[in-house]
Amino acid sequence: MRTRKFVTAALLAGAALLGAAGTAAADSPSPSPSGSAAGPTEAGTSFRTATAVQPGQRATAGASTGDYLYWVVPVDTGQRATMKAKVTLPKAARHGASTWQLDVYDGLRRRQACTYGAQTRAAAADAASVEVSCTLRTVRSWAEQWSNDPLPGSYYVRLTVTGLPQDDLGLPVKAEFEPTVDEAGGAYAVDGKLSKPLVPGVATAAPEDGASASPTPAAGKRSAGALEPEGGWSSGRWSDRWVWTSVGAVLAALAGIFGYAVTRGSGRPSRVPPGV
Repeated sequence: MRTRKFVTAALLAGAALLGAAGTAAADSPSPSPSGSAAGPTEAGTSFRTATAVQPGQRATAGASTGDYLYWVVPVDTGQRATMKAKVTLPKAARHGASTWQLDVYDGLRRRQACTYGAQTRAAAADAASVEVSCTLRTVRSWAEQWSNDPLPGSYYVRLTVTGLPQDDLGLPVKAEFEPTVDEAGGAYAVDGKLSKPLVPGVATAAPEDGASASPTPAAGKRSAGALEPEGGWSSGRWSDRWVWTSVGAVLAALAGIFGYAVTRGSGRPSRVPPGV
């Protein structure tokens, strides 16, 4: 009877803890919806002038073939980012195929490898458009100095053509850029965190008439230093890894109590046969 009570208590406790873990996982941010919001309508031409884009936005830009287009996206701890770009090619007659490439750099200007996605693609001379994409590794809250692990902060995306006939340089093109993020959860959590995310400082406006420089970015431009994820940077705070660790510890304790109750017996002395 006592054993049955222990089993019932263990099952009820386990169900309650698993329910709490499920609720905590549900409270974590969900991936960006498929319907993207309208974003900026221009792109930067260097790291310093990169246009800020939030995950879930669709940015557009008009450019000429051969231009370098730059955007910057905030990616936080535990997120796996996918950068997608589409280039609508000119309808005018072109002299040959062109090759387009999407590169991603972190806040330290280190080029990041793609886990999957077509980072480089060739477009035929009669192609109407070409699409490239890059899915990064999951961002960690902290890493060793010698490693190249992606860390929380600003991620720069550069789109350009890497090969085309010389006569096709300067033809007008239209670029679309869309970043999305997925939450990887506590499975990728690590001990330790950065004191600050890898975000560049706010650009300084040029002084006028001897006045001191202003930290306010130019009109119509949002500074990369002011860009952060919705809800702010987490930088290694609470993750669902803590919940699952607690669940395992409690279930292990209940299993130990149950095992002790089964093996110790009823606790009553056995009857001694008469005449002994």
